[in-house]
Amino acid sequence: MTAYGKVSQAALASMSLLAERYHAETPQYLSSGEIAEARKLSQALVAKVLTKLSQVGLVIGTRGPGGGYALAMKPSEIKLHDVVAPFERQDDTLGCPFGSEWCGTGPECPLHQELEAMRNRLTQFLQTVTLDCFLNRPKAIVQNLKLDNLKD
Repeated sequence: MTAYGKVSQAALASMSLLAERYHAETPQYLSSGEIAEARKLSQALVAKVLTKLSQVGLVIGTRGPGGGYALAMKPSEIKLHDVVAPFERQDDTLGCPFGSEWCGTGPECPLHQELEAMRNRLTQFLQTVTLDCFLNRPKAIVQNLKLDNLKD
């Protein structure tokens, strides 16, 4: 289970591969087809994601033979939140699982406080972790993050 949608997952998968292949001096460009194949994703979905990520300045693209996409900056400068934000709703409303008669129009539902806390922890996590966590994966995520410091 993930807290974000299929397109955001494809964006993270694509960007993680670009981070793994990142070299500041000699950028390695990967086509949407190469990324799709490596990450077992639809090429059309990867192309859509990379186009949007290019528009927001996270990747640079080049056309022609040897062209493709590369990170626009160091992996340590790109937060996971930067990657998923263009594909997710950016409002502060929490959809109540009990429907519209509860939270927002009536008393808070029994799950409201915990769901709000979980959403805040996820947001803080995504705003803290950068793409360089994929450079020494998966050990780096566990060892280098102090998740206890992510408070409500």
